[in-house]
Amino acid sequence: MYHRLLLPLAVMTAIFTLSHVPDDGLPSLAWDLDKLCHAIAYGTLAASCIYASYPWLKKRPGLLVPGFIVIIISLLYGISDEFHQSFINGRTSSLQDILADLTGAILAVLIWYAYIRKK
Repeated sequence: MYHRLLLPLAVMTAIFTLSHVPDDGLPSLAWDLDKLCHAIAYGTLAASCIYASYPWLKKRPGLLVPGFIVIIISLLYGISDEFHQSFINGRTSSLQDILADLTGAILAVLIWYAYIRKK
């Protein structure tokens, strides 16, 4: 079961690595595309957290608390990542990025809920 934790750790590492690149090392993205990339990255993080905890989740009757925990983990990582970016040359932290991160995590959890309800 613990090998499943490697996937969210890999996603977190990828997010951290991309956040550590100075602004001049990244392609310039339109505002909407940047927010979409944030939502996709944090949706992927949330999905990987669901995957990592799935053996434990199968044994629990409710989905609300695990979904909430996954969203909180993603949000806290997003906040810490924005803080990290504030120290990188040419990068800034942004509340809009955190909101895009949160949106991606919530969407991933909602998709998971819909999938489980269909089963």
